[in-house]
Amino acid sequence: MKTFPLAEASSLPFWRRPIALLFLMAAGMPVAFATWSALLNNFVIEVANFDGSDIGWLHSVREIPGFLAIGVIAVLLVMREQVLALVSLILLGVATALTAWFPQMGGILIITLLSSIGFHYYETVNQSLQLQWLPKDKAPQMLGLLLAAGSGATLVAYIAIVLSWEALGLTYNAVYMLAGGITTAIAIFAFFAYPQFEAPNPQLKKFVLRKRYWLYYALQFMAGARRQIFMVFAGFMMVQKFGFDVHEVTGLYLINLVANMIFAPLMGRIVARFGERRALMFEYTGLMLVFLAYGGIYWFGWGVVVAAVLYILDHFFFALALALKTYFQKIADPQDIAPTAAVAFTINHIAAVFLPASLGYLWVVSPSSVFLLAAGMAATSFILATLIPRNPSPGNETVFAKGFLESPAE
Repeated sequence: MKTFPLAEASSLPFWRRPIALLFLMAAGMPVAFATWSALLNNFVIEVANFDGSDIGWLHSVREIPGFLAIGVIAVLLVMREQVLALVSLILLGVATALTAWFPQMGGILIITLLSSIGFHYYETVNQSLQLQWLPKDKAPQMLGLLLAAGSGATLVAYIAIVLSWEALGLTYNAVYMLAGGITTAIAIFAFFAYPQFEAPNPQLKKFVLRKRYWLYYALQFMAGARRQIFMVFAGFMMVQKFGFDVHEVTGLYLINLVANMIFAPLMGRIVARFGERRALMFEYTGLMLVFLAYGGIYWFGWGVVVAAVLYILDHFFFALALALKTYFQKIADPQDIAPTAAVAFTINHIAAVFLPASLGYLWVVSPSSVFLLAAGMAATSFILATLIPRNPSPGNETVFAKGFLESPAE
């Protein structure tokens, strides 16, 4: 593919510009991943007879590639970021398409590992490309629009599932094959339709771990641990405790998608208006209250309506996580973006490797304790967010940094 300077991309037709590619990938990835997620709990319970510990082990295996995302740095020695992003999308699509071919525990773990490699390597590189290709003054708004685009594409897939799952008697294999095939086709098209965009700041292709990024690393660690509890156990609760069927779970996802389409661009504007510090503090306060309320479902016997509302609010607050990306964009040296994205993804997944499996056993004994732990993590994240300065920049990464930490280049 032809290499094209990013500064000259405005001369291309709009559909072939970098921002168009970002939107295309943002729409293509969740078709496979979100469909896999929507059907997963019903699939493993109905077909493979999973219990809480089994689903915990599945998600621990799924997060291993995220923990090893630092390997992206080695891959970038022989492959450009843009190429790696699209190859990873193809792997995600193909593995998703084959998911129902392996209905036993061992097969599910292997195909999940392969799809997870595609997902996590794509996400690592995509985050780097977004921060390199989007101007700082427009990044929060554009990230919100990219999130909305992904939600819109997934919305179409979910509507199809809700309307046709029972009416047409769809099978898990048919849905997984279709969703994975769409993602694969989009990635192959993008591979041949777009030139290779060359950013003005060459990226370091080595391990980068800087002391001045410590707060960003800490926030990433807590975000990864907290997210795992929601991803693994909130949806599992809806199926196990309240008996949600595939079309009902997907219907809940549909509400979340519509909310994302409406509110994600608004979240981007909120971050741009009020700053990363206030946005993240608001997010973590909301998540803490939501997780405590999840526990209330078991403590006080709250019903399915409360659980569904909490599930939707959970997604609403998570949309503000884009503030963590823009915080890093503001404090980072331009050449650090790609290697730090890989390091941060690994840090984000440290807890993800052991938490799902270990908490799966706790879930069997006390589901409310799992959500209480998540509330504590959200509270810790809130404390960390108070350390973000009002105007972060290189040399002003935390409220303590200005004046006595190392220089930005160290």
